[in-house]
Amino acid sequence: MKPSQALEHVTAIVRNSGTSFYWAMRILPVTKRDAIYAVYAFCRAVDDIADNPGSEQDKLRQLSDWRMEIERLFEGKPQSPISVALNKPIKQFGLCRKSFLAVIEGVETDASASVRMPTFLALETYCDQVACAVGRLSNQIFGVDKAIGEPIAKALGRALQLTNILRDLHEDAGIDRLYVPQEMLSHHHILSVDARLAITHPKFPKVCEELATIARLSYKDAEHALSQCDRKTMLPAIMMMQNYHLIFNKLVKRGWTDLKKPISLNKAQKLWLLIRYART
Repeated sequence: MKPSQALEHVTAIVRNSGTSFYWAMRILPVTKRDAIYAVYAFCRAVDDIADNPGSEQDKLRQLSDWRMEIERLFEGKPQSPISVALNKPIKQFGLCRKSFLAVIEGVETDASASVRMPTFLALETYCDQVACAVGRLSNQIFGVDKAIGEPIAKALGRALQLTNILRDLHEDAGIDRLYVPQEMLSHHHILSVDARLAITHPKFPKVCEELATIARLSYKDAEHALSQCDRKTMLPAIMMMQNYHLIFNKLVKRGWTDLKKPISLNKAQKLWLLIRYART
């Protein structure tokens, strides 16, 4: 596939994802925008492997195929359309192989038939793989020095992923995924091995409040780290943070007893974010 066709392919993936990411990243210069779209398409592709129907064995095989594809990519021999689209950004921005492999390793956790986090350290490692690693790739594209960008990737990645976890508690429990650390559950005497029963325990809202406190502190850390950077350079990251922070605040306002009630931003809120920051 020609690079131009590969670029059209990844752009379509982002555009059809139904997220505000597509519009948020359109404020970037073309070269950086194309690069970030390709990274997103890679993340979407491996995420879909874990989330789509199929056996754990088959999912892990497909993720292993992606590991080999990343190796081919860094050898200059990409085969998939997404890899072809990533070929130029890797050379142009020095994107790190380790970060791509970290994302795959994190998604391998999601591909398991049953997901549990034994400790908060395990949850932190997972967040680092599936979110912070993407932040590191993004920072390289934005052009942020590693010393300045690393605190942003760590704090913002943790904040965004914890927001995802808190938002998706009910949905995840339905497919036997529970990302809340077992040590936190045990501290509140929530001992059920059934994820659906665990999230309906009378003390489960207390656990959610504890995770929400950690997420809130992570947003504060991310805001401070971003304040040390050139605002224009990191505007896409700021937009994503504000997007998720709004969702987080809506989750907190809803509370943790009616986890079935979906939380998302309406069109007016998304448009407000786009107009506010696109004009900055």
